[in-house]
This record gives sequence, structure tokens and C-alpha cells, in this order.
Amino acid sequence: MAETNILNVQSKGLVTVDAKNGSQNQEVKHSSQTIVVKLGTSVLTGGTLKLDRAHMVELVRQCAQLRRQGHKVIIVTSGAIAAGREHLGYPELPKNMASKQLLAAVGQSRLIQEWESLFGIYGLHVGQMLLTRADLDDRERYLNARDMIVALLDNGIIPVVNENDAVATTEIKVGDNDNLSALVGILAGADKLLLLTDQPGLFTADPRNNPDAELIREVHTIDETLRKIAGGSVGGLGTGGMATKLQAADVARRAGIEVIIAAGSRPDVVADLAQGTSVGTRFLPLESPLESRKRWILAGPPPAGDIVIDQGAAVAVQQRGSSLLSKGIAEVKGEFERGEVARIFNTQGELLARGISRYSSNDLAKIAGKHSQDIYQVLGYEYGPVAVHRDDLVVI
Repeated sequence: MAETNILNVQSKGLVTVDAKNGSQNQEVKHSSQTIVVKLGTSVLTGGTLKLDRAHMVELVRQCAQLRRQGHKVIIVTSGAIAAGREHLGYPELPKNMASKQLLAAVGQSRLIQEWESLFGIYGLHVGQMLLTRADLDDRERYLNARDMIVALLDNGIIPVVNENDAVATTEIKVGDNDNLSALVGILAGADKLLLLTDQPGLFTADPRNNPDAELIREVHTIDETLRKIAGGSVGGLGTGGMATKLQAADVARRAGIEVIIAAGSRPDVVADLAQGTSVGTRFLPLESPLESRKRWILAGPPPAGDIVIDQGAAVAVQQRGSSLLSKGIAEVKGEFERGEVARIFNTQGELLARGISRYSSNDLAKIAGKHSQDIYQVLGYEYGPVAVHRDDLVVI
């Protein structure tokens, strides 16, 4: 298996670079990033039928190193069914959904205990999040999941995410943790998604039976040619092969997330990828997550209502790029739910901005003119100290 030098392979979208000449492993310093690390079953088991705890602790060490450097880390973990099967002594069960759910129910608790124990070595806490597609398709549940993952990250806790296989049915399953990790990346506004697998990356052909297969170093466009190149699952232990990783990469890069497919067994793979070292196959993001989000706010759904703000808030939003606080709200017009887009006007009726409200119109009307610290006292709950966060706000 070779690494091809600069070349278009059957498609304009495939651009590969020689590691010797054009892609030297140069470490690049980055500011704080939010990094999603997806670990497939084949990585966690080393291709065996049981969890490879020695390798897991090495991956944890690398993630702990990223934390010390100021990065935020999210783990999307497979392996619940493998952990359940190992714990029960590899029972012979019918090949049906109920058996998989049984193994997942047993294994999920074992898996989170492993992660909790291993991260505890480095003084780090983990928080478990079990999701289904229904949690991400429903707007209120999506917002709740987003608030939870942000709260965990803001408090220095590492989210450990998996699909809730013990209760998920075919209708509400994401289906594989590759695509789940892309959705989690969008949920968290991630900068990078690392899809760690048992292969060094995406090749021009199947490297298992074609010695001339070349590693594709960089992808600019995902098209039908590339999809045909993507192969199936190698070990048969997980649900995701290279095709699902390609789907996940396509989803994530459209949200402005850089995606890298690389071998989870490579020494220091997590640390190197976070630093920008050329490893595996890199999928370039279409634009930054923030720009992608703001384009959607500006040109996406029609506003559901209006928020009128006082002069002080208008200056803060327009000139200082601040978030909109409840204290600066003078009036709320129309009816809208939390998570919907609202127009923001000054008291003279001039349109200033559009933004995603963190509270419903009914809640905003109650907390209008109140200080942020009074929100809980007024409502009996809160979704944070701001009415519209500056990352969810576009000044007109």
C-alpha cells in the first residue's frame, strides 16, 4: 500500500499528497478546539472479541493531554454489545433485535464504567449521553441535548456518547456511530471529528486485495466515484464500514467540521490529529461552523416573532458583538418557541439583527428587563444567562 503524490484519482474531488514531499508532519499550534473522537468497536477490541483495555487507556492518555492543552474533548464510543457479550461469557443468543438490546443493556453499564475508571486515572470526570435519532429530530429534545453537552464541556466533564441501543428500534436508530458522531459534532459546534478505525484511511481501492491501493490524503469533494471506492466493514464486529464514515464526513463537513479518518492503533494518533499532523484521510470543511450557522440564521427559516431592545442593548449587540441579555429586552411580539429565529428591533422600529432565541416568547416576556441572575427566580428554570447568544445572532 502506497501513499500517492499529488494526483486526481478518477474524480476531481480526490486530491492526494505525498507524505514525503507535500505533506510533511508539521505540528501546528491551534487555539482551543472542540474535538469529537469516534472510537469504533474494532479499535476498542483490537479485532478480538473483548475490550482491549491497554489500548483504551492509551487513547485516554492522549485525550487527557488534549484537555491539558485547553481543548474540549467528546468521546463517541462503540463497543457496548461487545462489552456485554464479554461480561456474559459469550452466550449463544438468537440473532434478533432483542438479543442485541440485551447485550447492549448489559454492556452499556460495563463500558461507561471502563471509561470512568480510565479517565479517573488522569483526574477527569465523564458524563454519559445515550441518544437516538428521535432525540435529534425533535427540536425540544435536540436543544436539551445541546444544552447538556455544552454544560458538560463548560464544566470540564468529558461527554461519552453512544446510541441508546437498549431501547432504540429501527425507526428511531441513527444506525451507526459514524453518523452519530457527525450529529454530535454538529450538536456541540465541534471543530474536528476524528473517525478512528482499523484502517489508515480511505484508499483508492480495497487495500486488503489490491497491493496497488493508495492512501487518499485529502478530499475536497465527495461524489459518486468516491462513494464507490468506499468499502464495507472489515472485522464484522461493528455496524459501520468505510461507506458510513463517508456519509458522516459529508454531513459534518457541510456544518464546517474538519473530518479525519485514521487508524486508531497508530501511536499518538489523537494528539497528532489535534495538532494538524498529516495522518489518514482529511476531509476539508466547507466553511467554519459559526459561518455556516449564521448563514442559516440569515437565509434559513422565516422569523417566528420579534424582540424589541433598548438603546443600551442595541449598542452592545451592534457595536460590541455582545449577546442579548434579558435586561435589555423592552418588548416581545408574536409567539415563538425556544430555538426559533426572531428578528431584533430597536425602540425606533429599525431592524438590527436576527437570532435564535434561547427562550420562548412567553418566557422572554416574563424576564424582559430582568437581570440574568433573576431568570431562575422568575421562571423556576433557566436555559442559560442570555436570551440570544452572540454565536446565534447575525447583525443586519
